[in-house]
Amino acid sequence: MDADVTDSAGTPADPDLPAGDTPQGRSQEEPGATDSKEEPEPGAVPENDAPQDSGDEGEAGAREDSEGDGGDGDQHGSDGKNAVGAQTWADHPKDGSASRRKRPWLRWAALGASFLVMISAGAGWWLYKKLDGNITTDTSAAAELKVYEKERPTPVVMDAQNILLIGSDSRSGDNREYGRDDGGSQRSDTTILLHLAADRKSATAVSLPRDLMVEVPKCRTGDDKETREQFTQFNSAFELGGTACTIRTVERLTGIRIDHHMVVDFNGFKDMVDAVDGVEICLKEPIDDKDARLELPAGRQTLNGEEALGYVRARKTLGDGSDTERMERQQRFLGALVNKMQSNGVLLNPTRLYPVLDAATKSLTTDPGLDSLRDLYDLVRSMRDVPTDQVQFLTVPRQPYRQNVNRDELVEPDASELFKQLREDKPVAVVPADELKEKEEEKEKAQDEKPDDAGSDSESPTPTPTYSGSSAADDLCEQ
Repeated sequence: MDADVTDSAGTPADPDLPAGDTPQGRSQEEPGATDSKEEPEPGAVPENDAPQDSGDEGEAGAREDSEGDGGDGDQHGSDGKNAVGAQTWADHPKDGSASRRKRPWLRWAALGASFLVMISAGAGWWLYKKLDGNITTDTSAAAELKVYEKERPTPVVMDAQNILLIGSDSRSGDNREYGRDDGGSQRSDTTILLHLAADRKSATAVSLPRDLMVEVPKCRTGDDKETREQFTQFNSAFELGGTACTIRTVERLTGIRIDHHMVVDFNGFKDMVDAVDGVEICLKEPIDDKDARLELPAGRQTLNGEEALGYVRARKTLGDGSDTERMERQQRFLGALVNKMQSNGVLLNPTRLYPVLDAATKSLTTDPGLDSLRDLYDLVRSMRDVPTDQVQFLTVPRQPYRQNVNRDELVEPDASELFKQLREDKPVAVVPADELKEKEEEKEKAQDEKPDDAGSDSESPTPTPTYSGSSAADDLCEQ
């Protein structure tokens, strides 16, 4: 009878348990059960009205045991709850204390991640502003070109780009170590007309000889005076009227509209070569040029910035000492530099591209259309997919000037045809000089063997004009 009374007062017998067994969770919970029943908390549901409260009581008992005996209560509460068949721990709402203990770690992790993002963004912004601030903007050239706008050529192909690259030979400032400073005067040591095709599948760089005899228009000087129009050597235009005068001289010579310009001095060139860890060249003979501060053995070797500058500037001790041969050497070296940047992934690797941009922008003066890092990046990005064999270098067709063999003049109609092809964004092919000579001999031979009654040349497709030059894909040791 006592057993029956106990069963009726306590938990109903579990049919899955053997007779006489008592759930452990209930036996551990009973000491506190009486108090819970006598003084229920406000809002609590009576046990008889909610059978699932047996699980809650098991949980309460588990919490009591956990606080009382240091951890046994969790196991007991779990066993007791399963015994009554109410809920498993997976079904029961979990105690929020565990998740509360984890939340501080999540908050710290989130704060740490936010901090790293802020630091990275701040560093990126600082680097961007630094590179952007390196560039010098030539506003005076833009203002003068605007004055002479009516005289300038009209663009023919809108998406094509024509950029005039000017290498300054100023010996002032950091460049004084390369020669005497004549009161800050300067001439264009190297001038290259870079044509980027509208489809960005090719780039053609045409060197203009410094000693080429040309018509230089009236130009405004730095002290707001105007020079007279004169027939003189090309590089004096830069000395007379700066960049704007050089641009107008090129536009008059070629009929090509110049969209942008860049002026780079010696140190900028040196630093760019060092930024790509040197450029490989191949020498057929050793070089010992004291004026260029250059002493190199024959064979394949990698030049650092200082050596590269001496190599592209040397004239008297290399080859026949002509400016034409020096320009060809400059073109081959620039091709090797482009090839190095593309083959080593410099243009696609921000870590390697940064020092190149830093070196380039420090010694770069450009027009307002290219005076920001974003403008330069867009330009580089548009060129990075151009195949190296389609990055072509050549010198405008020239020959010794009839009245002075130390000066140059254009070879016509070859020069005019080249300018027309570039102006209209049509393809131009370049091949090594010896290969071009062979092609010309074959062409002459074919003309001689042609029957008199054969059709005229107009009936066949017009061939792509071919000029002596090189590409960035050429190996200098195979020249």
